[in-house]
Amino acid sequence: MTGRRLLRVALIALVLSVVAAGCGEGSGAERVEMPPPPPKPEDFPDADGRTLAELRQKVGEAGPILVPTVSELAPGSNRFGFGLFDRARAQIADASTSVYVAPAGGGPARGPFPARYESLAVRPEFLSRSVSTDADAAKQLYVAGVDLPRTGEWEVLGVTRLDNRLVAATPAGRPLLAKKDSPIPKVGDPAPRIHTETAADVGGDIGSIDTREPPSTMHEVDFADVVGKKPVILLLATPALCQSRVCGPVVDIAEQVKSERGDEAVFIHQEVFRDNDVSKGFRPQVNAWRVRTEPWLFAIGRDGSVAARIEGAFSAKELNEAVDAAVGK
Repeated sequence: MTGRRLLRVALIALVLSVVAAGCGEGSGAERVEMPPPPPKPEDFPDADGRTLAELRQKVGEAGPILVPTVSELAPGSNRFGFGLFDRARAQIADASTSVYVAPAGGGPARGPFPARYESLAVRPEFLSRSVSTDADAAKQLYVAGVDLPRTGEWEVLGVTRLDNRLVAATPAGRPLLAKKDSPIPKVGDPAPRIHTETAADVGGDIGSIDTREPPSTMHEVDFADVVGKKPVILLLATPALCQSRVCGPVVDIAEQVKSERGDEAVFIHQEVFRDNDVSKGFRPQVNAWRVRTEPWLFAIGRDGSVAARIEGAFSAKELNEAVDAAVGK
C-alpha cells in the first residue's frame, strides 16, 4: 500500500478501536434506539466565502474528533462516511452534524453538507458470532454527501451540535485526496469478470473461503456465471481479518438483505486475502477490482455494468438502495 492508503487504514482502525471504548454498558451508543432527526443546512453557519479557520473561529469551542472511513474520492458528489468521538474516546452517535471542505492550504470553504446517521444493526437471527464476540466491531456511522469541484487535496471541518451549542469537530489525519482517474470501477463501468470461489469449489470447506462465524450463505454461485445475466451484489470483505473492523457487520447486513431480496439479485461474498492470510496479500479476485481497502460493495446491473458502489461500512438502508440500482428500481 502507499503511505496515504496505510494512513487511511490506520484511521479507519482508529474509528473502530474507539467505538469499542464508547460502546460499553451505559454508553451513548447503547442509549440510541432511534436515529436522530436529519440535520438541516440552515441549522449551521453558511460558508459564505469563509475559510475553514474562520468557520472554526466563528463556532468557537473545540468539540469531537472526526475520523473519515473512506479513501476514494473524486470531483463531483461523494459519499463521505465518518465517525465522531469525544475527548474521552467515546463514540458520539446522536449528534446533529454537518461537514465543510476547503482546498488544502486555504481558500473559501464549501458547505454545510448535512450528515445522516446510519445504524449497522441487524436483526438477532443475522448477528454472527464474528460480530457479537468482537468488541471492536462497528455499530454506526455518519454519512454526508460532499461535493468536490476539482481534484487535489481537501481539508475537512465538522460542526456538531452538542448540548444545544455548536462546536467544531476536528478532523484526524491528513487532508482528503480527490482524484479523477481511479483504477477502481465506477458507476457505469463494466464489471471485471472474475471467478468467485463457491462451496462446491472447496468441497464444502466453506471456512477456507469465508472467515465469518458461521460462514455466510453467499457462496452458492460463481460471479462469472451470472454477471451480465442477472443483477449481482458483490461484497469484498473479510470478517475475521478486516483492518477496519467493519467487514463483519456489513456481511451480517448483506445476509439480512439477501433473506429479503435474494430473489431479485444474486448475493456473492468474496474473501479478501489469499488463504485467509494477510501476509499473502489480496486474492486475485480482489486485485481484479483494483481495491486496496476493505470492505467494498459493488452492485452490478443485468447488463454487467456497475450500478452502485460503496466503500467501507454501510447500513441495510444503503444496501437496499444499491440493490434498487442493480435491479433498476
